[in-house]
Amino acid sequence: MQGTRKVTDDIVWVGCNDRRLALFENLFPIPRGVSYNSYLIMDEKVALMDTVDASVTGQFMENLEYVLAGRGIDYLVVQHMEPDHCANIEELMKRYPDMQVVANTKTVQMIHQFFDVESDGRVTLVKEGDTLSTGEHTLRFVMAPMVHWPEVMVTYDEKDKILFSADAFGTFGALDGNIFNDEIDFEKDWLSEARRYYSNIVGKYGVQVQSLLKKAAALDVAMICPLHGPVWRSSLGFFIDKYDKWSRYEPEEDSVVLIYGSIYGHTEAAVNSLACRLADAGVKGIKVYDASSTHVSDLIAEIFRCSHVVLACATYNGGIYPPIENLLSDMKALSVQKRTVALMDNGTWAPAAGRMIVKRLEEMKDITVLEQLSIKSVLREDRAEDLETFARKIVEAM
Repeated sequence: MQGTRKVTDDIVWVGCNDRRLALFENLFPIPRGVSYNSYLIMDEKVALMDTVDASVTGQFMENLEYVLAGRGIDYLVVQHMEPDHCANIEELMKRYPDMQVVANTKTVQMIHQFFDVESDGRVTLVKEGDTLSTGEHTLRFVMAPMVHWPEVMVTYDEKDKILFSADAFGTFGALDGNIFNDEIDFEKDWLSEARRYYSNIVGKYGVQVQSLLKKAAALDVAMICPLHGPVWRSSLGFFIDKYDKWSRYEPEEDSVVLIYGSIYGHTEAAVNSLACRLADAGVKGIKVYDASSTHVSDLIAEIFRCSHVVLACATYNGGIYPPIENLLSDMKALSVQKRTVALMDNGTWAPAAGRMIVKRLEEMKDITVLEQLSIKSVLREDRAEDLETFARKIVEAM
């Protein structure tokens, strides 16, 4: 049984959902699953915009056959060669022997890396600014290298003013029939997953995202069709503004996220006390996370949200407590920048984590290390004034 929806009169969403997959890229928890979006343009010539992951091939083929109703596919536009979008290229080339694969040079190279296919006479090569007519629709190709792979391109449909945006503007989460942003409460139910998707999947490539946003700004875009998550047909400025902020590494909110690594609970207790002091001072939107029980992708997303970060860490084996060390590695790898960081470190006989964390932060770009509060075992009542001073300096920096 097919599961499709019309995007316009002659463009159909033929994507699929996977609610069984536990880890996206075998790394990121996706408790709400994920969608693999694909779109059929049913014009004089039929164009398919990308395919889906191998795990949902059966459903995908049913969707295609239902919409095609006996017609063939003239063009397969390959915007992104990551396997969750390209897994069905070889199968489609076999099923539709007259189908042309529309791709750029880097994409064709990757097709041969993934598949043992004969491409002579089967490929239409495109580059920046090239167009392809399917009849009423004219597709214009825009290169978007390193958003977030080097071969990525996006496609602008001049007729319906649709930007097929590849992995840009994507979101974790399966689609529950409501595929459009105005059919859901995006800010309440989807924004946190969109932020986590961006910051962890695309976050390293802010400069390249800015380049794509500038290209997109020159187009009259009325709808955005990404490869994951909802289709945007209203309030585009809301999501574009988020992408602009995230890709410039500007925080969404003036707030504080406190992330701790605590062995027996004493560092955690100090963080809880600090959170109360910050709240007393009027700070809103505070979040506290245990790095040992919170996936690092959620921590990265919260750092993208907040202007200020508190890292609280016990010394472990003479070094940084491993979950915090893992977080620092991800922060560097994902180009986290333009944040103010305050530190709390703890050690019973030789506190060392604080200075080691400072050294790691100094390897990152545009990170301001604000203050450090060192604890020996337990933050006692006679240090209440030190805690107040620490909290006050964070607030003043905001």
